Amino acid sequence: MKNKVLPSFEAAVADVPDGSTIMVPGFGTPGTPRNLMSALVDQGATNLATISNSVNRDIAVLVEAGRVRKVFCAFTAPTHPSRDTPFVRMYNNDEIDAELVPQGTLAERIRAAGAGIGAFYTPTSVGTELAEDKEHREINGRMHVLEYALPAEYAFIRAWRSDTFGNLQFRFAQRNFNPIMAMAAEVTVVEVEHEIVEVGGIDPDCVHVPGVYVDRIVQIPPDGIFD
Repeated sequence: MKNKVLPSFEAAVADVPDGSTIMVPGFGTPGTPRNLMSALVDQGATNLATISNSVNRDIAVLVEAGRVRKVFCAFTAPTHPSRDTPFVRMYNNDEIDAELVPQGTLAERIRAAGAGIGAFYTPTSVGTELAEDKEHREINGRMHVLEYALPAEYAFIRAWRSDTFGNLQFRFAQRNFNPIMAMAAEVTVVEVEHEIVEVGGIDPDCVHVPGVYVDRIVQIPPDGIFD
């Protein structure tokens, strides 16, 4: 089997072109690929679109640097309304575009992209501004809106363990958006916290994402940016 391990985060993101759409998982810190995001900041790609649960601090660095044209997320506002973030200021000044997606719908749009499903109907957001100009259909007596799959060119993933082929094992809160994002991108890049083992070194019952979805793997070194 192909060995997908690369020597550095820089090598893993070196070919990310301007204009890419990138998936970034994580609720706060758990499961967030902060080393890969830091490498992308240094790499210099711009005119990016990001897909994430919120505009976390790693995405915010790209936003503040003017490198992001649009964000897709479930939470656009800061957790504390009194905190004025660069993203909020830029959005209010029409310097960046944002698409607010209900959290469950966001997860399903990503999952649909990985499963090869083009679109689906959901009752979520019916009767709100988020459903304006979307196709509606009544199903079993309840109104639904049509939502389209949300794929990306790249997914940056953080896993607990991997083998050299890219079979991934997550730990605790890492299993938020990581598994579905790993399956929904054209190129999936993974930073590994604990260890990279040979193929067969992970119990099949503990494989949360098959290696067929993974393209690049980097071990976080002992002196990694974010271990």
